[in-house]
Amino acid sequence: MPGLLYAALAYVLWGLFPIYFHALARVDAFEIVLHRSLWSFVFVWAVLLAMRRLQWVGGVVRQPRLLAQFSLSALLLSGNWLLYVWAVNHGHVVEASLGYFVTPLVNVLLGTWVLAERPRRLQWVAVAVAACGVAWLTATLGRPPWIALGLAASFGTYGLLRKTAPLGALEGLAVETAVIAPLALVALAWMSAPHGGLPGLFAGMDSATVGWLLFAGPLTAIPLLLFAAGARRITLATLGTLQYLSPTLQFLLGVTWFGEPLQGTRLVGFVLIWLALAVYSADGFLWLRRLRAASTAA
Repeated sequence: MPGLLYAALAYVLWGLFPIYFHALARVDAFEIVLHRSLWSFVFVWAVLLAMRRLQWVGGVVRQPRLLAQFSLSALLLSGNWLLYVWAVNHGHVVEASLGYFVTPLVNVLLGTWVLAERPRRLQWVAVAVAACGVAWLTATLGRPPWIALGLAASFGTYGLLRKTAPLGALEGLAVETAVIAPLALVALAWMSAPHGGLPGLFAGMDSATVGWLLFAGPLTAIPLLLFAAGARRITLATLGTLQYLSPTLQFLLGVTWFGEPLQGTRLVGFVLIWLALAVYSADGFLWLRRLRAASTAA
């Protein structure tokens, strides 16, 4: 039960992110991501120091190839953050939610192309139905849903890199923020140069905005810690089902809280993608049931 609660809470927090970023709407998306990278670095390393979980650092420093892998994942994560923040603050929360609905199906394709995995038949059916949904949205919007596709591709590729990396969620985020934080600090110093350099990082901002920016550190790390704690205690099938909590909340916020229009014709595309996810989830449950039956028989 605690594992289910931890994982669900992590996905709920991720699903409520649009409210947080909307509170920072007056700050440029690029600047928000710079602050998020910097304060996430401070918070994550403070947590690791408090937990005395720094033994792994020396091993990572001695592996240039691993550092290069995490540098690439850090760039992908930052690009994903930037696109997401921009989407939220420019009235595209619904399309952003679509990106995270599609991500599990992008993972299937990446697993096939990069890891030579063999998707099961129902997984291919799910991908095909989702492709029809994207094609429908392209036809009704008059353009491909670039925001959704960009978020799905960047986060899917990020997940692929993290899948093959030997570090846990918190340690991996610590390395990624350590790669990005110095660049973020230089960029913020340059942007604040007219206001006196580093002391002017928050120049012209009210106390509420400063508080929201500083809160980016714990807000980034806490869901990851909850997710890691939950993932160790529940099955992958349960975790796979819970992952749809986040984009569902984002979708509902986009339609209700932010009042984004959702025409009936556009809704058809979402329904097709939700159908694809239902097929994908059903396949996961059936596959785990077969594995358990085979294990019991053995």
